[in-house]
Amino acid sequence: MCGIVAYIGKNQACPIVIKGLQRLEYRGYDSAGIALMQEGDITVYKTKGKVSDLQSFIEGKPTDSTLGMGHTRWATHGVPNDVNAHPHYSGNKNIAIIHNGIIENYAVIKEELTKRGHVFHSDTDTEVLVHLIEEIQNNEKCSLEKALLEALNKVTGAYAIVVMERNDPNTLYGARKGSPLVLGIGTDEYFLASDATPIVEYTKNVVYIGEEEVVVIKRDGGFTLKTIQNVEKTPYIQELELKLEMLEKGGYEHFMLKEIHEQPRSIKDSMRGRLNAVDNTLKLGGLKEYEHKIINANRILIVACGTSWHAGLVAEYLFEDLARIPVEVEYASEFRYRNPVINENDVVIAISQSGETADSLAAIKLAKEKGATIIGICNVVGSSIPRETHAGSYTHAGPEIGVASTKAFTAQVVVLTMMAIYVAYKRGKITESKYRQLIIELDTIPDKVKHIIDSTNEQVKKIAEIYKNAHNFLYLGRGYNFPVALEGALKLKEISYIHAEGYPAAEMKHGPIALIDENMPVVVVATNHSAYEKIISNVQEVVARKGRVIAIVTKADDIIKSLAEHVIEIPDTEESFSPLLSVIPLQLLSYYIAVGLGKNVDQPRNLAKSVTVE
Repeated sequence: MCGIVAYIGKNQACPIVIKGLQRLEYRGYDSAGIALMQEGDITVYKTKGKVSDLQSFIEGKPTDSTLGMGHTRWATHGVPNDVNAHPHYSGNKNIAIIHNGIIENYAVIKEELTKRGHVFHSDTDTEVLVHLIEEIQNNEKCSLEKALLEALNKVTGAYAIVVMERNDPNTLYGARKGSPLVLGIGTDEYFLASDATPIVEYTKNVVYIGEEEVVVIKRDGGFTLKTIQNVEKTPYIQELELKLEMLEKGGYEHFMLKEIHEQPRSIKDSMRGRLNAVDNTLKLGGLKEYEHKIINANRILIVACGTSWHAGLVAEYLFEDLARIPVEVEYASEFRYRNPVINENDVVIAISQSGETADSLAAIKLAKEKGATIIGICNVVGSSIPRETHAGSYTHAGPEIGVASTKAFTAQVVVLTMMAIYVAYKRGKITESKYRQLIIELDTIPDKVKHIIDSTNEQVKKIAEIYKNAHNFLYLGRGYNFPVALEGALKLKEISYIHAEGYPAAEMKHGPIALIDENMPVVVVATNHSAYEKIISNVQEVVARKGRVIAIVTKADDIIKSLAEHVIEIPDTEESFSPLLSVIPLQLLSYYIAVGLGKNVDQPRNLAKSVTVE
């Protein structure tokens, strides 16, 4: 859960690395550091805080170098401070390392190295790894490459690392296991990074480093790729589709607001090449080879974390309602630890924005071992989940920089909706006319999302101003909109730090109703057709206890308008598509409350975008 950038070439490394760290700051921002090869020595500058603090720290200091690497940290081992910040030196300061991941057996290695005279200055597992490399190199009088390979075979856990050596100013080493690392290939220059965002400004040609692979980059001699068992690999060079302007705020105050406003486009992009409302066709090319497995599945298991888990809950309603396939939605973080019952007739759908979520990757591995068919739904091309699954679909939402997910959620729900409609039709569970009706209506969703953003933005901003100082929120929804209530509560917690809970509306009477008083804002997602009368009853129960109701309703709903203190209207749609619309005002509400409280919307405290540790 850290950001890594490295450069070797003909240009100045420092500005390239710093700019890259700024692009990766959503991955970690407790501390930041940079190592530069300078006149036969490795100079390290590092400090607690953000990349801007690092920039201030190095201002006026010598930075002339054409080989360097940088790191933004999200603390795992050791508190955020200057000492625990990366890069870390070996004991003799001949080697420097940056690291994303966790070395699980670091304590045992550290104890042994301490007995051999190694002195550690930080609390990190990363410092232990670089000392282990040094120990092997000194004992065996071998090259850094050989010592690195041997060390990586001794450690357990996850890592993406970059290593540089004082005695070799023309070589850079990278390796990965369980954490992402990508190589950018320029003209007489190379880049390493946690993802492609720092690279796209300089080159479109990349190699996604594979599991347990090491890359050795020579300033004048190209690069070689090999396994940690020292078996050479043939690199697969890909061309990035990412565009630089996607990584800029584009005039918006925050990335999160930009990404909320991008949803009409991102939803449409998720449908592009798949849904054709003119011909009434739906194609999911990435699933073609395994579609018979999904169509004939005894059960679908969905594994995900956070917002992706909420998308999975929406999918549970979709697949059971439309396709009549039993669905279980699992927290990926719990899945592998409860000895789940899985067999070869099950389909496991893993959902992840980054495609690198450690818990989801562990769940995939377990399910594969038990013979299930694994389908991946993710946003980042070249990430680990597409490589580990049998088949899948990219969401094509474009890069999401804000830590609190918005457009990735709706893109995931759109892809899962198309899957459910397609499977339902192929299984004969919906008629031809219903199939066409759903396709035509789904095609209207991007325009309806745009209408919601345009028509409700100012109203939501005013509501946020009224309630920004509330200490607790309750979110209620039924059916398809119960997951939306959970997602709305999560967004508020993530970026405003206000305690919020999402509940099925009927469950309010089984406990949460005790919390309701005149100080409790209650957000009710009330767009359902199937349980409308029940929702009215729930609203009345809240009002009777002086709760302050903010209701999301279908346009022209006069009944709830007469009961609720605030009503936000959205267009009507198929009930199964309603989460794609009802979630938009909740995203805006959380955003404007957080802004009103002066919070760091794009980088909320203690959170990182890509959770690559368990």
